[in-house]
Amino acid sequence: MTAIELLTPHLNSIKIPDNSQKIYKDECVFSFDTPETDTGLYVSLNNFLGFGRDYVERNYRKTGNAVYLHIHRIKKELPSEQPGDGPEKKITRLAIGVEGGFDPDAGKKKFEYEESYSIVVLPDFVSISWPDPQLPEIVNASVKAIIKAESASKLAELEALAVTWDGEVRVVTKHAENLLQLDNGKKIPPCGWKCEKCDLTQNLWLNLTDGSILCGRKFYDGSGGNDHAVEHYRSTGYPLAVKLGTITKDGRADVFSYDEDNMVEDPNLIVHLAHFGINIAQMEKTDKSMVELELDLNQKFGEWVALQEAGSQLKPLYGPGYTGLINLGNSCYMNSIIQVIFVIPDFVRRFVEGSAEIFDSASSDPASDFNVQMSKLGIGLLGGKYSKVPPEGSKAKQTNDDLQPGISPHMFKSLIGKGHPLFSTKRQQDAQEFFLHFINTLERNSRHRNNPSDCFKFSVEDRFQCSKSKKVKYTYRTEYSLPLPITLEAAVNKEEVAAYEAQKAEVEDKGQRLDPNVLVRPRIKLSSCLEAFSEAEIVEHFYSSALNEKTTARKTTRLASFPDYLLIHLKKFTVREDWVPIKLDVAVEMPDELDLSPLRGSGLQPGEDPLPEITGAPPPSPVLDQEVLKQLIDMGFPPEACKKAVYFTDNKGLEPATNWVMDHIGDSDFADPFVPPGTDFKTGGKSSFIPNEDAVSMIMMMGFTRAQSTRALKATDNDVERAADWIFSHQAELDSEDSQGATVEPTFRDGGSSEWTNGLFKYLFFITITFLRMEFLMLFPVQEM
Repeated sequence: MTAIELLTPHLNSIKIPDNSQKIYKDECVFSFDTPETDTGLYVSLNNFLGFGRDYVERNYRKTGNAVYLHIHRIKKELPSEQPGDGPEKKITRLAIGVEGGFDPDAGKKKFEYEESYSIVVLPDFVSISWPDPQLPEIVNASVKAIIKAESASKLAELEALAVTWDGEVRVVTKHAENLLQLDNGKKIPPCGWKCEKCDLTQNLWLNLTDGSILCGRKFYDGSGGNDHAVEHYRSTGYPLAVKLGTITKDGRADVFSYDEDNMVEDPNLIVHLAHFGINIAQMEKTDKSMVELELDLNQKFGEWVALQEAGSQLKPLYGPGYTGLINLGNSCYMNSIIQVIFVIPDFVRRFVEGSAEIFDSASSDPASDFNVQMSKLGIGLLGGKYSKVPPEGSKAKQTNDDLQPGISPHMFKSLIGKGHPLFSTKRQQDAQEFFLHFINTLERNSRHRNNPSDCFKFSVEDRFQCSKSKKVKYTYRTEYSLPLPITLEAAVNKEEVAAYEAQKAEVEDKGQRLDPNVLVRPRIKLSSCLEAFSEAEIVEHFYSSALNEKTTARKTTRLASFPDYLLIHLKKFTVREDWVPIKLDVAVEMPDELDLSPLRGSGLQPGEDPLPEITGAPPPSPVLDQEVLKQLIDMGFPPEACKKAVYFTDNKGLEPATNWVMDHIGDSDFADPFVPPGTDFKTGGKSSFIPNEDAVSMIMMMGFTRAQSTRALKATDNDVERAADWIFSHQAELDSEDSQGATVEPTFRDGGSSEWTNGLFKYLFFITITFLRMEFLMLFPVQEM
C-alpha cells in the first residue's frame, strides 16, 4: 500500500480550519516541544492541536485521528548588526511588545528559520513530503490553511495587546479652560533655566499660574529633583506645571496636575505658554519626558539586577529541577509564584506525579484545561527534558551562550489570565494579587479532588469582647498567607536613621545629593511585626447581641491552625500625606527559625461568657455616607470594600475612608460582602431571602449542597455569576458550616496536609519573593528540613 493510499480511510476526519478555530502550531499542548525541537511538532488535521513526539500517539489512541502535519524548523544565526547599520530603535511608549514600546528581544541575537513540512500518518509514522501534487485536495487545503493562519499563541498575544498598558494615555485637565495666570510680568527665556530654590538645571517644571521654575520630585534611585515644584504647589495651590525641555513645536509637552495627581493633557497649552512669552515655534525638545524617564528607571532596574551577578562565575546547572521560566516581558509576577509552588511536594504529587491521569482525562481542548496546563508546567520545570548539557565541543558549550533558555509559559498565562481585567493584559502586575487569583482558580479546578493549596491554608481566630457586657464572640476565617504590618516605630536603629535623615536634609538644602552608598534604612525585627499583628484593637460600632445595641469591642487575632508551608506577606506599602502609595524602604531582619506558638488561638475558655446568637430579624443596616461611598467607588475600589471604609471611619469623609482602603487593600477579604461586626445571625424561623431556584440548580450542578448554593446566592442578591465566584472563594468556610449557616470552630489534626493542620508552629525560612506590593517569605516546617 502506498503512502497516499494510507490516507484514504482517514479523509472523512480531515477538516479545513476556519477563522474561528485556534491553530496550535507553535507549541505542544501537553509539553514545551515546538517545531524547533529535534522531533518537531505534529498538528492534527482534525482538531488542529499541536503535539510533541511524546504525546502524538496518546492523542491518536484517544481520538483515532491519524493524520498530522509535521512541522520542523531549523534556526540559523544571522551575522550581528554592526554599529551604524541603522538608527537605534527609540522607546517612546511605556508598554511592552507594541510599536514604540519595549522590545523583549532587543539586544538578542537575530536568527532566520527554515521550515519543512510533511504529512505523517499514524500509528506507523508514515511520512509524505509536502507539498505533493498527488495528495488529496482536502489534505492540501487543510495544510495550506494551517500554515497561513495565525497561531493560537499569536492570537492570544494580539488579544492582550488590545488592552495593554500604554503610559501615554492621559485625560484632559479640568483646569484647561479656566486656569488662573498671574499678570506678574514674568517672561521665560528659551533656554538656560535653573531651579529658583536650588542649583539644579534638569528636571525643571514651569508653574503655569505664576511662572515659577522649580525642580521636580526625587526618584527612588536618588535622581530627579529636590521636590521644590510640589512644595510650591502645597504652599500656593497653583495646580498645573509643564516640564521644561519637553515642549515641542507641535504643542506637545509633559503637563502635570498636582490636585488631579496625574499627567494630563492641556489643549490650551500654547496659549498658557504664550502668557509667559514662550513661542513654541522656537522650542526644541531637550529633556526626557516622564515616559522616557520611567522607562530609563525600569531599564536601570534590570541593570541593577545584572550587577548583582557582576564578577560572579555562574556555573550552569542541568537536569531535573534546573529549568527556568522565560520572562515574557511582563510575567515576572506569575513566574515567581509558579516556581515557588513547584518546590512544594503537594503540587508535585498532584500535577507531576499525577500527570498521566490528568492527561488521560483531559478535555477536548487541553490548552484550556487548567489541570493539563499545570501538569505541563510542572513536568517542564522538574522533568529535565528542557535542561540538558550541551554536547562537548558545541558552540554553546564553549561560549556559555544560551545554555539555559528555559521554557515559555505563554499558554498557561493566556489561560489563567483569560477574562481577568488585570492578568489578561501585557502590563506588569502585583504578585500578591496573582497569588490569590491563582488560589481561586485552583479551587475551581479542585472540586472533589485533592487541593494542593491546602498546604498553605490556615484558620485565623478573631476574638471580640464587648466592652460593656464583657461577653465574647469567636469567629474563624481562612487565609493563605499571613499579612504582617511594618511598624517603623519598632526600628532598632532609630537614632542612626534620624542622624542620616538630618544629614540628608542638610545636604539637599544646599542643592546637593548625599552619596547613595551611605544609605541608612530602618532595621526592624520580624518579631516586632508579629507583635503588631497580635496587638488588640478597638472595634467601633460593634453590635452587641447582649445589649441589642452598638458599642465598642476589643478584638484580638490569633492563629487557630498552622499550615504545612507558611507564606508571610510583609505589608511594606503605605500612603503618603498626598495619598500617593509608596513602598517603605526598610530592612526586616529574619531569624533562621520562627516559633509562632505565641500566636496560637485558644477558642472559648472556661469562665468566658459567649455573646448570644442573634435570632429573628437582623439589626438595622448601618447608615453610610452615600457621597463618600460613590467617590470611593468612582476611584475604582470594590463596592463592598468601600462600604467597609465608610463604616469603619464613622462617615468622617473621603480622606479617612481612602486611608482605610489603602491600609486594608492587601486583606484577603478586602472585597468580600460587608457585614457590620457582630451582626452575623441565625434565623429563628424561615429566612426572608427567597433564592432563585434555577440559579440554585445551576450551582448545585457544580457539586455544592443546596444550603451552600442558597447562601452564595443570598450573599450576591441572586446573581448566579457572582454567586459562582463567591462560592469558590468561600469553599472552605462553607464546608465547615452547619446546615443553618452558623460558623463553627474548625477541628484540627496534628501534622500533614489535610483540611486543617495544627501543631507545626515552628518554621525555617526558605525563600523570599519580592515583586511590586508583595514581599512573600515561604517557610518550611522544621521537621521537613
